[in-house]
Amino acid sequence: MPGKNVSKAAPLSPDEVALREELRADVQRLAGEIGERNMWHYAKLNAAADFIEDSFSRAGLHPRRDSYEIRGQACHNIEVETPGQPQGAAVSSGTVASAKAASPPQIILIGAHYDSVFGSPGANDNGSGVAAMLALARRFAGKTTQHTVRFVAFVNEEPPYFLGGDMGSFVYASRCKARGDKISAMISLETIGYFSDAPHSQTYPSPGLGIFYPKVGNFIGFVSNVHSRALLRRIVALFRKHAKIPSEGAALPSFVPGVSWSDQWSFWRCDYPGIMVTDTAPFRYPHYHSASDTPDKLDYDRFTLVVSGMEKVIEGLDNL
Repeated sequence: MPGKNVSKAAPLSPDEVALREELRADVQRLAGEIGERNMWHYAKLNAAADFIEDSFSRAGLHPRRDSYEIRGQACHNIEVETPGQPQGAAVSSGTVASAKAASPPQIILIGAHYDSVFGSPGANDNGSGVAAMLALARRFAGKTTQHTVRFVAFVNEEPPYFLGGDMGSFVYASRCKARGDKISAMISLETIGYFSDAPHSQTYPSPGLGIFYPKVGNFIGFVSNVHSRALLRRIVALFRKHAKIPSEGAALPSFVPGVSWSDQWSFWRCDYPGIMVTDTAPFRYPHYHSASDTPDKLDYDRFTLVVSGMEKVIEGLDNL
């Protein structure tokens, strides 16, 4: 992967210390106070949606619910965006104006699912991703960008909806494709808060990958399918340009276990390029999909460095 990697995490800046406490508070709200949130705990799933919507509104953004039904129960994807600049503008020559139709700006989409698996409060999976998305949305609220920067909280990523037609992000991506949204990059924030310096703390879905990648789980991972390889390389290069934490990237066939295990899969199915940012979840995190996936298990310093780096990534993508 392009860019110079770092070997260990750096200390937090004062701004990052504030970001850390913001992330900690949002993970606590989702996983510590609301807790397990899914269709079996429908009131809590809706409480999480309300919290996300309120968080967007407090940042000065204007949330919209993109809803659908499962067995008569409403399910909500929640989106906000900062509008980009239309491509092409009217050109005036003397007294005759020849208008060149302006095309809508391309979209950079940052998403995270807010439901948790049955039996788990979902602090890392995926309270961490939602907290990161909210923090990033706050930092882009009111900014002028070339691209439209869109933030989406997805419902129903976990089984039994996982990789199926009722998965929230698949419903959402299909609607994007139907209306012709020009999504140039989809970034899925998926389980990004756990790190370890212990030997052999990192495993892989295929033994061969362990030959090429670290055996210590102290890095953040960037994963894509082969079709999204160019986007993956751009993102890894941008992340490493400002990186304060080790990173690894891999563009792999989508049939490799883990590669398609989040909301980027939905966008691949709709022919959009997408990548997943992840701590690799079951290949590192001992509390994956369990009742012990609680807020105290996260490494908030290194989690913060990931989010801080992703802010630079989005800025860099917008300037490309």
